[in-house]
Amino acid sequence: MNLEDLYRLLRTEHVQAQGMIDTIDDPLLVLDQALYVQTASRSFYEIFKVNRDETVGRPIYELGNGQWNIPELRRLLQEVVPKAHAVLDYELSHDFPSIGERIMLLSAKRLFHPDNNRLNLLIVIEDVTERRRINHEKDLVIGEIQHRLKNLLAIVQALARQTEVEGRSAREYQDTFLGRLGALIGTYELSISGQARPDLQELAVRVATMLGSETVVIEASPNVTLAPAQVLPLGMILHELGTNAVKHGALSVPGGRVRVGWALSGAAGDQHLALHWREEGGPTAQQPAAHGFGTRLINAAIRDLHGKVELAFATTGLQVEVTLPMR
Repeated sequence: MNLEDLYRLLRTEHVQAQGMIDTIDDPLLVLDQALYVQTASRSFYEIFKVNRDETVGRPIYELGNGQWNIPELRRLLQEVVPKAHAVLDYELSHDFPSIGERIMLLSAKRLFHPDNNRLNLLIVIEDVTERRRINHEKDLVIGEIQHRLKNLLAIVQALARQTEVEGRSAREYQDTFLGRLGALIGTYELSISGQARPDLQELAVRVATMLGSETVVIEASPNVTLAPAQVLPLGMILHELGTNAVKHGALSVPGGRVRVGWALSGAAGDQHLALHWREEGGPTAQQPAAHGFGTRLINAAIRDLHGKVELAFATTGLQVEVTLPMR
C-alpha cells in the first residue's frame, strides 16, 4: 500500500465516521484533552446556529462568542468528567443569545481509542426544552382540572344544602335542584380546557333556549370570547336571573320579555364587559326582604369574576347590570 492508497483509506474512514456522527439527531461534540473541539455534528451546527469554521479547533468555552462559557459546564468538564467514566443526563439550563433559553441534558464519555490513552471526550447534548414545556403545560392542566373538580363538587354540595325545602314538595325540590344542576353541567361543559373557547353569544343562546327563545331577546352585541374560568360563573348568573324571571318576574306572565345584551369598553388588554338583563311586561319588581340562595349564588359568582353586579327593582321589571374585567 503506497502513500496515496493510505491517504484514500484514511479519507474514506474519516468521511464515514463524520457521516455517522451527522446522522444522529442530537448534537454531538468531540473534545480533546484540552477541551478543544475536534469535530461536531451537523445537528450541533443547525441547533446552535454556528458553522464549522467557528467551531472546530477552538476551545468549547469560546464557541459562539462565549455562549458555552457556562460555569456549570466548566465544572462538569474540568472536575467531574476526568474523574468518572461517564456523566449521563446532566441537566443544564442556559440562555443562548442566538436561540434563547434552552434546557439540555448533557452526557459526557471518554472516547475509546484502541491505540492510546488520550482523554478525548464525546459530548452528547439533548435539547429537552420543548418536552419540559409540554410537561409543564400538562401539569398546569391537571392542576386546573383538580381545582375545578373541587370547586364543582363544592357548588353541587351547596346547591343541595341550600335549595329551600320548607313549603315544597319533594317534586318541587327535585325540579329546582335538578334545574340548577343542569345549568351547572351545561356551562361547565363549555368551560372545559381543550374545547374551543366559547363566546358570550353561545352562552346566552343556551340560557335563552332553556327559558324559551320567544321570550328572551338577545340584542345585537359584539363578539366576546370567554376564558374557561368565566363561563361557569356567568352561566350560573344568567340561569339564576332566568329562574327568578320565570318564578317571579317578566316570564311569569304572558307577554313578558327579557332583553339581554352587552358591550365592551377600554383598550385592548384592559377591556371591561358590561352585560345587561332587562325584564319587560311583567309585574313590578320587588326587592326581597332577605337574600335567598339565588342572590348569594350570584354574589359568589361575581366575586369569582372580579366584577360587580347592580340590581334595580323597577316598575317595568328587574334591571341588572353586570360588569367585569376581561383580562
